[in-house]
Amino acid sequence: MALELRKCWRRKPIEHICRTAESDAAGPQLRRVLGITELTLMGVSVIVGAGIFVVTGTAAALYAGPAITLSFVLAGLACALCAMCYAELAAMMPVAGSAYSYAYVTLGEGVAWVIGWNLLLEYVFAASYVAVGWSGYFDSILRRVGIALPEHLMTAPLAVTANHLQWAGATVNLPAIGIALLMAAVAFIGIRISTAVNAAIVILKIGVLVLVIVFGISHVDGHLWTPFVPEASASGSFGWTGVLRGSAVVFVSYLGFDAIATAGQETRNPQRALPLAIMGSLAIATILYVIVSLVLTGLVPYAMLNVPNPLSVALTALGPSVSWLVVIVDLAAIVGLASVILVIMLAQPRILLAMGRDGLLPPFFGRVHARFRTPHWGTVISALVVAVLAGCFPIGLLVQLVSVGTLCVFIVVCVGVLVLRQTQPAWPRSFRTPWVPLVPVLGTLVCAYILTGLQARVWHMYGLWLIAGMIVYAFYGHRRSHAVHEDSQ
Repeated sequence: MALELRKCWRRKPIEHICRTAESDAAGPQLRRVLGITELTLMGVSVIVGAGIFVVTGTAAALYAGPAITLSFVLAGLACALCAMCYAELAAMMPVAGSAYSYAYVTLGEGVAWVIGWNLLLEYVFAASYVAVGWSGYFDSILRRVGIALPEHLMTAPLAVTANHLQWAGATVNLPAIGIALLMAAVAFIGIRISTAVNAAIVILKIGVLVLVIVFGISHVDGHLWTPFVPEASASGSFGWTGVLRGSAVVFVSYLGFDAIATAGQETRNPQRALPLAIMGSLAIATILYVIVSLVLTGLVPYAMLNVPNPLSVALTALGPSVSWLVVIVDLAAIVGLASVILVIMLAQPRILLAMGRDGLLPPFFGRVHARFRTPHWGTVISALVVAVLAGCFPIGLLVQLVSVGTLCVFIVVCVGVLVLRQTQPAWPRSFRTPWVPLVPVLGTLVCAYILTGLQARVWHMYGLWLIAGMIVYAFYGHRRSHAVHEDSQ
């Protein structure tokens, strides 16, 4: 037993993971076609998406009120610290596995498995809740042209009531399923086409958000910001506790720079491109989040924003004179949220690719399609899981589960920088995290602090997910790991 536990701590040499990134599997390999612009737009696509179009309203209405802006600042601070650590590791190890691969090198196979399992939680549930938000905006557009889909086909059959998951009486969220499968199909046919589609959508999305900011500022009612931090309730919502809880919820909005790291094996000059894209996309997103959240809570009472389409609700409340802008926002949200799903569908299979090639998952996950040069099996399976979750579960539960996985991943990345500074001090670093150990330690502490704001129900569900992952590792990954064969040689 002791021997088996020791094997959980076996590490991959950094030389090995970099050398074998493209040569450890027979058959077609990923194409290096991405530059700084494409990577930055990938990050912006994910970060500036669900956070603005979906999560901002939910977090403001349920947890922080107008102080949701402070929640974004706190989450943005944590992300800036973590992003610098990500940038260093991504430049050192430009591989498809992202934080999973970094953990394998720094903390060993057992921790790497947990991080890989967390990344599955992060991406699968993120794509699911974005698909649910997309469905809300899609319904809004249809109603404006006189088309009303049956309510039981627009709503998840499960709902969270009094901290319990209950049957809500609906059939399925059909549009959410449809958009998940459609974006997976685009991701399946190739990274070059996917990033071209994404670039066009991001430009449109940012243009519309700038329009909303410029127009919305003139209609802001400052009285709606008073009190800026609503009085705390007995349930733990609002007050400074609510600000903390809101930061844990909106933190999921920043997961885009992890998606950048998963594209390391498809990047030209990754040592330069990855750090610039990670830091650049985070800076752009944080500025937009702070401004849009202020405008949003200044247009309508925050209690009205607990809907899948908060921007539409806020603008509609201003009257028919702004109906033209509501239509534009709905259209931008539809294409913008679709791009978020698309990038997640690009990132998720690449995590599975790395785990499959390491033997921790079945080998078919590690295969690349001969024609499209994409991890096709991972894409198909991810699409099916996302479609089921998006069609059956409520958005609030999905969002908080993503936050747990994301925060745990970021903590391990911060710790990884500290470890490699000691074990690999001479390894080339095209980007160095400044003020080490201060930045990684602060990143770890801030993420851990935000985790304390999550509800017990979320931790219970996360615990079940983690137990399931450890069972899979114990009975499959631990026994099939390629490290077993390397140890025996």
